[in-house]
Amino acid sequence: MPNHRLDEDYALKLDAEDPLAAFKGRFYHIPGAIYMDGNSLGLMSKDAEETLMRVVNEWKLLGIGGWSKGKIPWIDYGERLGDMEASLVGAEPGEVVVTNSTTVNIHHLVTTFYKPENTRRKILADELNFPSDLYALHAQIQLKGGNPEKDLILVKSRDGNLIEEDDIIDAMTQQVALALLPSVYYKSGQLLDMERLAREAHKEGIIIGFDCSHSVGVVPHHLDRWEVDFAVWCNYKYMNAGPGSTASLYVNKKHFRLQPLLAGWWGGDRATMFRMETHFEPAKNAAAWQIGTITMLSTAPLEGSLRMINEAGIDEIRKKSLKITDYLIFLIDEMLSEAPYNYSVVTPREPERRGGHVGVAHKEGWRINQALIARGVIPDFRP
Repeated sequence: MPNHRLDEDYALKLDAEDPLAAFKGRFYHIPGAIYMDGNSLGLMSKDAEETLMRVVNEWKLLGIGGWSKGKIPWIDYGERLGDMEASLVGAEPGEVVVTNSTTVNIHHLVTTFYKPENTRRKILADELNFPSDLYALHAQIQLKGGNPEKDLILVKSRDGNLIEEDDIIDAMTQQVALALLPSVYYKSGQLLDMERLAREAHKEGIIIGFDCSHSVGVVPHHLDRWEVDFAVWCNYKYMNAGPGSTASLYVNKKHFRLQPLLAGWWGGDRATMFRMETHFEPAKNAAAWQIGTITMLSTAPLEGSLRMINEAGIDEIRKKSLKITDYLIFLIDEMLSEAPYNYSVVTPREPERRGGHVGVAHKEGWRINQALIARGVIPDFRP
């Protein structure tokens, strides 16, 4: 850890030295509040508002013409925004598309990639994963005729807060067909070594995907270089695209030949989709994993947010994130860790194992959370 100090002058010095400070003025802020919940729902930016209102205005002035005459034609919107987002996750144009919700995208990708046969029938996940991901995996095993009680392997946590990567790797056996893991754990903020896990999975012939909802927009990714097979994420946390905003998915180009198994017309080849034929002809890239018509008003804020995040640069965002989380951990350690306060930080101290948020444990966590909100400080709470 750097040599932080406790005095206010030091905190003001950090603010003054922040190369990203000017971006604060491009966000709306809740009057009288200190907002510390961007890992759950990012605040609205003026950039996101601008692109949302532009699309609303296109609807008003162009009607159905917006599909072909919008500033970004609506028919290509999910693919165009996917290309804008690709650089944030280390992907090529065509490998990312903005579509559906995160859980729907998990269902769609797992339906395609999970192919149980003979003794290789199991899905590998872990007990600290976000529950919706596990619900989807349960359902997918049942849809393929399996028994989730036997076919879903959940790696156990040793301490209730973190998952050891060695334990995940030990569970990668010849019986596992697919693994789905989080990039960052939603409670602790632990960041997994995705490159290492992908490499070890492939040694055993396992398809591996990641839910990157708690890392995209705050941590650089290199999904192509790491040879990740697929990934999903939401865009309403660090991507600041608004509540319930359209999610994103990534499919490694080596899998473009696969036939998506939850087909819908919006995933069709644009050259043929309006022939309205009874045979589905999918797009030739990740766009094939779209299902229904894009929800434009839930997607438009992402355009402005992407523009701003790409302007700031994901590497600079990561530098600031590590600095500010390191400082917060220092403050908690120095001021709140001992009696009578007894707070403890559960987030890993090593920068390479830390995402964008800090998990703090206390036996009265819910009451403390409510007391902070009453005083204008807005954190997040997870039981």
